[in-house]
Amino acid sequence: QVQLVESGGGSVQAGGSLRLSCAASGVTSSVNYMGWFRQAPGKGREGVVVIYMFNGITWTADSVKGRFTISRDYAKNTVFLQMNGLKPEDTAMYYCALSPPPVRRPLVPDEYNYWGQGTQVTVSS
Repeated sequence: QVQLVESGGGSVQAGGSLRLSCAASGVTSSVNYMGWFRQAPGKGREGVVVIYMFNGITWTADSVKGRFTISRDYAKNTVFLQMNGLKPEDTAMYYCALSPPPVRRPLVPDEYNYWGQGTQVTVSS
């Protein structure tokens, strides 16, 4: 059974940084799409940044480009999200997600089979 375990959320002031981690276990292959999605209160879940574990190609939402970076440890089925220049509008529950290929729309939540429990990120002004 695939499990995703996230860590690294917390509270920070605007302009600060946080680093999230997500480790996948129970996967039968390392060739997966893994990424981060977020959901703010009263809003739908949205894609933030996704990486194709096999070759490292990434997809990033316009709202976080230049501020958020995803990286991977292919051997450990782990992804990291480095968040810099955080803004109050980045406040949300952040979820790690995984799906084997094919994934046609990497930033669309419906494409993903497996989800972590979420980690809260709060940015104060």
